[in-house]
Amino acid sequence: MRAAPPFARAVVIGASGGVGGALALALAESGAEVEAFSRSGRAPGHPRLQAGTLDLLDEASIAAAAARVKAGGAPDLVIVATGLLHGEGVQPEKTWRQIEPDAFARLFAVNATGPALVAKHMLPLLPREGRAVFAALSARVGSISDNRLGGWVGYRASKAALNMIVQTLSLELRRTHPAALCVALHPGTVETALSDPFSRNAVRVTPEAAAGNLLRVLSTLAPEDSGGCFAWDGQRIPA
Repeated sequence: MRAAPPFARAVVIGASGGVGGALALALAESGAEVEAFSRSGRAPGHPRLQAGTLDLLDEASIAAAAARVKAGGAPDLVIVATGLLHGEGVQPEKTWRQIEPDAFARLFAVNATGPALVAKHMLPLLPREGRAVFAALSARVGSISDNRLGGWVGYRASKAALNMIVQTLSLELRRTHPAALCVALHPGTVETALSDPFSRNAVRVTPEAAAGNLLRVLSTLAPEDSGGCFAWDGQRIPA
């Protein structure tokens, strides 16, 4: 399949993180004008990159970020590069006995509700004509049919919810933006604080390599792929 041309105007949510920062910088270096948001307001430095604040747990801040993006022109890429696996009172469960309602609520707020609210405010900004992409970082462990190990109940469930949100959004987006895509992406195991405690025996890639992989995948996807979840190597992950 022929690769799509580089993006012209991109929005990256989670630009202070490893993968999000690498995505924002790679997009800027490819020639895109980048709006890079994070809760702290930190983002990589680059002449084509503008940093801003956005808190996934605060819809007003998402709406304010969307207003700023709208003022600068329609983006052809919005990517939510955020996620919570551990920290902030959350630890992956090894057994159902460790399920805690507060941890569940936090995981769903960050991994599912937050990206859904970003979509609520950012999808209307995509151009009606021509190729555009809304993407959110998911995880292979969010696949229900691929779950053979158990554990990590809250994280798995929140990422499965995100995949369903993406699929549902894609159906509505198709009615008004026929050339646009709404997809979930699995970056693989990346050398970041999210995966470090749980990936000592796994093959890991740098955030820069992960960003390059994800952008290559996005460049090859077509409108008929909208709604799917795709791994870093372009393979579709089953629901």
